[in-house]
Amino acid sequence: MNTSPRNISPPILVVISGPSGVGKDAVLERMKSYSPDFHFTVTATTRPKRIGELEGRDYIFLSKVEFTKKLQNNEFLESAKVYNNYYGVPKEQVTQSLADGRDVVIKIDVQGAKTIKEQEPNGLFIFLTPPSMVSLEKRLRFRMTESKEALALRLATAKSEMKESKWFDFVIENPDDDLDQAVNKITEAIKKKKSISN
Repeated sequence: MNTSPRNISPPILVVISGPSGVGKDAVLERMKSYSPDFHFTVTATTRPKRIGELEGRDYIFLSKVEFTKKLQNNEFLESAKVYNNYYGVPKEQVTQSLADGRDVVIKIDVQGAKTIKEQEPNGLFIFLTPPSMVSLEKRLRFRMTESKEALALRLATAKSEMKESKWFDFVIENPDDDLDQAVNKITEAIKKKKSISN
């Protein structure tokens, strides 16, 4: 698969969201291998690091004190408390990359996407959806990163978040065994948005 060459049209902000467990991380990892010209923001969080995660690649891991200080200094484009942990999109990553002429991709929860939509209405907002709620539950169980109670909370939240998909620009299904299909559709959506913006 080949994505668009170095940007000729103005850079855009691409926000990818969806319920927990839908596969946002996997989709972005595949996009990174296809789309070196994009800047993929790294979110700051106070949640504990999971096995296999790397500082600066998966997240910027901060203590609550560090996070609060950055929040007070207005260093986040968007921040929120999700599942008792804090998350924030570093503002400088976004503004600097757009200024450099690079499209910026932000992976964020639905609540955060809505906040960014209010600030950046001209961005491209994409909602990733699972084939079914049964599929989503299987993915969350396979991850084995949550307790039984946390899993129940994520599933309940996911059902609520699915109802929010109506205000996104595109709703794209992430199949169980075909990441490329989802990535291709995301790429097509980006090209369509850029052709309109140009």
